Amino acid sequence: MRYAPEHKQATRERILSAAESLFRKEGFAGASVERVMRAAGLTVGGFYAHFASKDTLLAESVRAFFQRQQARWLGGLEELRGAEFLSHFVRRYLNHHIRDNMETGCIMPSVLSDLTRGTPESREALVEGLEALAGAIGERVPGEGVTERKRALATVALLFGAMTLARATRPLPLSDEVLEAARDFLLAGRAPEGGKKR
Repeated sequence: MRYAPEHKQATRERILSAAESLFRKEGFAGASVERVMRAAGLTVGGFYAHFASKDTLLAESVRAFFQRQQARWLGGLEELRGAEFLSHFVRRYLNHHIRDNMETGCIMPSVLSDLTRGTPESREALVEGLEALAGAIGERVPGEGVTERKRALATVALLFGAMTLARATRPLPLSDEVLEAARDFLLAGRAPEGGKKR
């Protein structure tokens, strides 16, 4: 039986969604192809009609995550610049909801160590996502002593690193301290125009 292209695309999206959820909760090692397909409500045999390997699935999951998250991270902030943009953006990411929600929170803390050992394909997906995110930040936040790109990359590195440490130390008090310290550091001395420093 032949399926329409829309059906194949919808099935692929189901697999990606199931994989992202399992990667977030279990990491790369804990998300076997069998578990991913079961979570998607599909049989294992159908996996290779959509992805060449589990490594390809990780690469595509990272790519899809960044594309989806770009709208969540930046939505509604298009007109903001400088300290006002940074305040909203940083608080939108460095919070308890992102840290604690393993269903929809950030996938990066769960897979970054896997990506360091991953295939060139999966690392390329990470680079694409980082470039797009850093580019969006760099357009909105001045460098202040460094280039806009360096500031943007440092901001992304601190966000993902802080969230990884906050998740790793949860539920100990240090977890909250890490989130607060990273927020305060990124926003230190940068009050939105007409507002107080926070």
